Amino acid sequence: MSDDGRLRVFAYVNEAKVGTYRAVMQVFTDAKERFGLHLRPADVRSALPESLSDEAVASALASLCAWGNLTADVDTAEVATVEEFYRTRYLYQLTAEGEAAERALRLYHDTITQPGELQAAALADIRDLLGELAELAAADPLDDAKVHRVLTQLRTRFEELTAKAQAFIGSLQRTIDLQGVDVEAFVAYKDTLIEYLERFIGELVLATLEIVARIEQVERRGTAALLTAAARRDLVDALAPTAEDATAAEARWRGRWSGLRSWFIGAPDAPSQAEILRARARSAIPALLAAVAAINDRRVTRSDRVTDLRTLARWFAEADTDAEAHRLWRAAFALTPARHLQINADTLDARDAEPVPAHTSWLKGDPLRLSPRLRASGRHTKRGRPADVIDRSEEKALLAAALDAEAAQVEAARRRLATGRPVRLSELGELDPVVFGLFLDLLGEALTGKVRPGDVVETVSGDGTLSIRLAPTGDGRVAVIATTFGHLSGPDHVLEIRERFAEPAPPGGVDAADAADDRRAAERLGADPTRALAEVPA
Repeated sequence: MSDDGRLRVFAYVNEAKVGTYRAVMQVFTDAKERFGLHLRPADVRSALPESLSDEAVASALASLCAWGNLTADVDTAEVATVEEFYRTRYLYQLTAEGEAAERALRLYHDTITQPGELQAAALADIRDLLGELAELAAADPLDDAKVHRVLTQLRTRFEELTAKAQAFIGSLQRTIDLQGVDVEAFVAYKDTLIEYLERFIGELVLATLEIVARIEQVERRGTAALLTAAARRDLVDALAPTAEDATAAEARWRGRWSGLRSWFIGAPDAPSQAEILRARARSAIPALLAAVAAINDRRVTRSDRVTDLRTLARWFAEADTDAEAHRLWRAAFALTPARHLQINADTLDARDAEPVPAHTSWLKGDPLRLSPRLRASGRHTKRGRPADVIDRSEEKALLAAALDAEAAQVEAARRRLATGRPVRLSELGELDPVVFGLFLDLLGEALTGKVRPGDVVETVSGDGTLSIRLAPTGDGRVAVIATTFGHLSGPDHVLEIRERFAEPAPPGGVDAADAADDRRAAERLGADPTRALAEVPA
């Protein structure tokens, strides 16, 4: 670093011979990857194009040494005579600063050239790695090596997912705004792009639910021990690790886990990054369609705002007199007399006393007295103390309580229906409005997949959290469901609704005999629902 605070190792980037300097630095970075420590000028020259002269290579080496990218050591390894000893020869080595500068330039180039992606495969990998982590968390004792390997792979895939998603959304916005985009290529590409967005949105919804469930499973089994094990593994090869090093390593892993968790699980006052990404990708679809529609409109009409303004400018240039130009101005911009820019009691009384017709010219009409504040700021503010700020804390508390009550009602409705046991529609009993609304949604999901009356339908709910199985009874009975709105009737079916991501019940929490009866009854439903229901214990 120079005295003025500038980094001299980046000086060669802005020089006229930047191509030569970058080529020389590339030779040294390639040698470093092959564990080559020193290079002679002849070695550097042999790896460069023949178009570069020896003088140019020597000058580049000297300049890079002066900037701190390379170091030069006297070469006395192959000295045979006194004359050769007194002839200055050097061995060149890449410095740590020079290597860091070259890596930074490579990262810069990769960042601006690599396209962004919405990586659905990364979501699947994150879900599988979290499953492995949950299994490792249950082991006693913990395997530090396996825990570190899984957490490292999880961090790598998560960073790739977030970085490439940010790059893709940025490029997508430029595409929508048609900045630096070939319009013809964009129109041809838009169908593929919209299909790509729709596919990723669907996979993101399902994968997020499973990832959230596995994150919560890992946290129930304890993340502190996992992160401590990973921190220990980070320092296993350190020469003399201190307690501060262990604390810093563990803090880094806690920050990484917190970032992963907040990306998929939102806070009460803020959505998660996954929800924001899904909303941004979903809103991009109508924006893309609107951009295509605007392009098609310009193609059909061959007219847009730019064309209109150019045509109007040509008409002004072709006007024979100023009077015609003024009439064109009035017709184009719809300027008509406006007698009142500010209405108050004084102006109303003045207009009532001396009415001014609307067609009166501005030159002949009475002047309007405007406040200097209005001319300066474009608005008029009344004198006096400002209005009090209204305290909405009580209303916010009421809304929060209403949302909590609504969430509790929905959860109770899910528990009422998602019992995991087969039941006839006619045996559901009376349903309250919340349970009945959820029942209609789930029944609609199942009926959309039914082709023939005798089909057995197995599907999932729209949010992917419930599995639904709907089978006809085959006995011709009619189910009547009572609600507060009336009665719903239709062919009787056997309905089975289960939670897809519920934690398994603890040992001894469910009677084994009842569970076995339920499984046997569910198996019989596939062949003979009527007979199986008759044998289900009450």
